[in-house]
Amino acid sequence: QSIFGTIQQNSHGMTPLVYIIGFVAILFTAMSYMRMSKRFPIAGSVYSYVQRGINPHVGFIAGWLILLDYILVPGLLIVMVMNWGTALIPNSPAWLWGIVFIAFNTFVNIRGIHLNRGMDWIIFVIEVVALIAFIALGCNFLANGGADGFTIAPLYQEGEITPQFIASGISLAALSFLGFDGMSTLAEETREPEKNIGKGIIIALSIIIVVFVAQTYIAAIVQPDWAATDPDMGFFDSVYLVGGPVFYKIMLLVNIVAVGIANIINAQMASSRLLYSMGRDGVIPRVFGKVHPKFQTPWFASIFLGAITLCLALPLQDYMGTLAGFVNFGALSSFILLNFAVFWFFFVKEKKRASFKDILMYLICPFIGIAILGYVFTGFEWATYAVGVTWLVIGLIVGAVKSKGYKEVPEAFKNLEV
Repeated sequence: QSIFGTIQQNSHGMTPLVYIIGFVAILFTAMSYMRMSKRFPIAGSVYSYVQRGINPHVGFIAGWLILLDYILVPGLLIVMVMNWGTALIPNSPAWLWGIVFIAFNTFVNIRGIHLNRGMDWIIFVIEVVALIAFIALGCNFLANGGADGFTIAPLYQEGEITPQFIASGISLAALSFLGFDGMSTLAEETREPEKNIGKGIIIALSIIIVVFVAQTYIAAIVQPDWAATDPDMGFFDSVYLVGGPVFYKIMLLVNIVAVGIANIINAQMASSRLLYSMGRDGVIPRVFGKVHPKFQTPWFASIFLGAITLCLALPLQDYMGTLAGFVNFGALSSFILLNFAVFWFFFVKEKKRASFKDILMYLICPFIGIAILGYVFTGFEWATYAVGVTWLVIGLIVGAVKSKGYKEVPEAFKNLEV
């Protein structure tokens, strides 16, 4: 919903198709997450998996790259909330929406995951009801002669689908799938993580793609003039057309609560656990590894993320698409290393290549994932490359200083279990 308008413009009205292709692209990486989370049920996500699958130095770079994603995502989500908040209550100060939600989410993250679990379920049910209402109202709108009626245009347009179209579309749409990897950062707080983390990732992605395709299909055909779609509020313009001003306000409120509370809490939670894991290992300042004595949560990392989110969201409110590109660069580049780690650890180190199933799981699928992600990289804007490469270079310098030229392994990795 948040980036629907931007994707509509970039995909010439074929947002549902872009999401379907994006799902296939991310699925191979999700399977790599599933393999590694089963073998290494620990916090740290791609950072922990790559350090064990390849070596600690490459693991640090993977963690550093996805840190760009994890640090920026809460700020991106807050920008969405600020835009929707000012639409819900015209003339309300955007900065106030940002400060209130950042403060609340930081407090909840410090208090711990159990406070968050009940809220998630309530918000999830409300979101499902709102989604069903939107689809029902949209179908009624189209059945009664609204727009051009039901059409396959959002799924296929002859002559419009080109390699560059697919790459640029997925480079934005990938943002909507990124939350799945956050589950792996909670491995040490999950019951039977070796079974549940991977299963949860696949289930979540399967549900997400059905939801995305259903709602964006309706939103796309309700507004057939894709070139005129508002990049920030395009989805809600469709909501207004099918449900009127009251439903428009309700959907804004639902999304503000869903993104402003559930999504940002989960994003900050995943980010703070990654910072905690890297701080605990000493590859970034150890203060990030501090745990609250009562709530047993990484309190310093949570406060740090709250402050960073505030500093990013307020000045970058009008640059949501650009910020999304930076997030995707960090995530997708680390995913490439993760896929290679699956191949290197299972196929090369553990020599799991005796059967066709092994070859499929540990050789073919990871390299398909790498090839797809490499292709998606061709769709980024130049500003994204500039920021992403600069971030990578800084990480390489930090890693070199910490390891004295990549010669010394950090103390935490000297007896690393694999």
